Amino acid sequence: MTKREKVRFILEKLEELYPNPPVPLHHKDPYTLLIAVILSAQCTDARVNQITPLLFAKADNPYDMIKLTEEEIREIIKPVGLSPMKAHGIYHLSHTLIEKYEGQVPQSFEALEALPSVGHKTASVVMSTAFGVPAFPVDTHIHRMLFRWGLSDGSSVVQSEKDAKKAFPKRKWNKLHLQIIYYAREYSPARGWNLDKDVITKTVKSD
Repeated sequence: MTKREKVRFILEKLEELYPNPPVPLHHKDPYTLLIAVILSAQCTDARVNQITPLLFAKADNPYDMIKLTEEEIREIIKPVGLSPMKAHGIYHLSHTLIEKYEGQVPQSFEALEALPSVGHKTASVVMSTAFGVPAFPVDTHIHRMLFRWGLSDGSSVVQSEKDAKKAFPKRKWNKLHLQIIYYAREYSPARGWNLDKDVITKTVKSD
């Protein structure tokens, strides 16, 4: 199977399985999405979705967020882990949004990545999901799948992102990264992996 054939098969199968993949993190606007993505670091989306309603009931915009203390934010988000660091980041990035952007989330990678606690992956999620700009956020699921499909060498998420962008059409990136996440969770988990269930990997590796 050539690389082009692999890519075509992957795209067709994912479209068949997940024609309309929902955004896993619950949010209502760019700011609440940004906060949810920060909270999701080393935590499941399901757990984040349990906690964000509690946080957003008190503060769903930067102006209300800075009325809370870091300690108050930390107490609310404690179940998602890394709460001191995440609370510090959320508090300070909310200040920055007010000071520099009139409380709005900026719409560029450069501006987003300059915010406290916002790395490239977080910026990519916000740009693709909130603003519809083509991006390919690579999480552990996507990193694993690109390696298993032989589309990247597994050396780093940075390399995986480069390889994914080369392999797949730009117009597909925003939807595709969600499709891959759902597929990885359902059919190709890190633990308890059953190749017979993982139809994409089994097919593209069969050669």
